Amino acid sequence: MVEPETFKFLADLSKNNKKVWLDAHREERDDAMRNFTGIAMTLHDYADRFDPFVAEAGIKPKQSYTKFFQEPRDRIGRELYRTGIDVFANAGLPVEDVGYYLHIEPGNCHAGAGLFQPSKSALARLRTRLVDDPQNLKAILADPDFKKTFPDGIVTRKALGVVPEGFSASDPAAPFLKMVGLGCSKQLPDEILLNDDVIDQLIEIFRPASQLVRYFD
Repeated sequence: MVEPETFKFLADLSKNNKKVWLDAHREERDDAMRNFTGIAMTLHDYADRFDPFVAEAGIKPKQSYTKFFQEPRDRIGRELYRTGIDVFANAGLPVEDVGYYLHIEPGNCHAGAGLFQPSKSALARLRTRLVDDPQNLKAILADPDFKKTFPDGIVTRKALGVVPEGFSASDPAAPFLKMVGLGCSKQLPDEILLNDDVIDQLIEIFRPASQLVRYFD
């Protein structure tokens, strides 16, 4: 699944997050990108075991993972390049639709479902859905399989300090409305991702996560 060289490259990039360094290590970067492409294809090949809609969708593997360069509007922190990459399995577009992901980052690997870097229009749709149907989201969070797999419930990588304009702070969905993108996440040790058999564990993570994907369809 994840090559040892990919982990090494990401670890080295975290210590040398500069254009001049990345330019000097293009070969290692390209090898990592090929690894991400292969993982995306594997997730799609096994999608019939966790989501038939993803299995039926076409896939463009090279568009199925986040790029290293962080656009200013999406940037988290001050680093120019991402040192953790999301590989997606989506029926739609990764910036428009909630789907499945494997996050690859030394010491911080995890998998689940979500839309963590939505476009402006996708974020508006997420918030509308949360306000329109809080009860079904509550039911998902209470589901035993979902709770067991994702004990932290709904998580985000970027949050606002207040509920966005146009929404009420007393809304039942207020905690989620502050999230700029959201999802569910299961931590994974780096070591198990080195083994191709980890696909079986990812499928067991994606199955309960499919409830969240369907909720936002």
